[in-house]
Amino acid sequence: MIVFRRYSFLSFTVVLFAFGAAVSAAAVSAAAADKVLGLYGDWGAQTFTEGKNTGCSMWSQPTKGEGKYKQRGPVYAYVTHRPWDKRVNEVSFASGYAFKKDSTVQVRIGGEKFTLFTDGETAWSRSAKDDKQLVDAMRRGNSMAVSGVSSKGTQTTDSYSLTGFTKAYEAIGKACNVK
Repeated sequence: MIVFRRYSFLSFTVVLFAFGAAVSAAAVSAAAADKVLGLYGDWGAQTFTEGKNTGCSMWSQPTKGEGKYKQRGPVYAYVTHRPWDKRVNEVSFASGYAFKKDSTVQVRIGGEKFTLFTDGETAWSRSAKDDKQLVDAMRRGNSMAVSGVSSKGTQTTDSYSLTGFTKAYEAIGKACNVK
């Protein structure tokens, strides 16, 4: 079992800066639109550019990870708005490993359960309606458990704090003019 430690404000700021630098390097001409919006509890938020468009994203890392694995890449939960493409509340989970082919991921928030499909190292909701329901549950909840199976058959469960989720969500909604 690997337990993720909570990041201090300073280390989380370094992660935000590194993420911003990577996005900026990919789109130097549009870097002026990239902006860290802040750290809200256990969630970070920022704007990003894709071509001439500005999107908004928020993310967090698990507070605890369970599973019998030797090595695993970065693990994140994201909510993203791409309003120019009419894609808002897009929820995804980066697992840090390749998921088992044709597997699903289970998300539990309080008594609510959601099933997501997998593609490579990422899990997604099947529809915009599912994304909205998942975001609404995340706004109401205190914690979230995300369970999946790696391509090697390893079962994992990542626990996320939802402290600060609503504030981060409001920040990306304001920055991307999404209600």
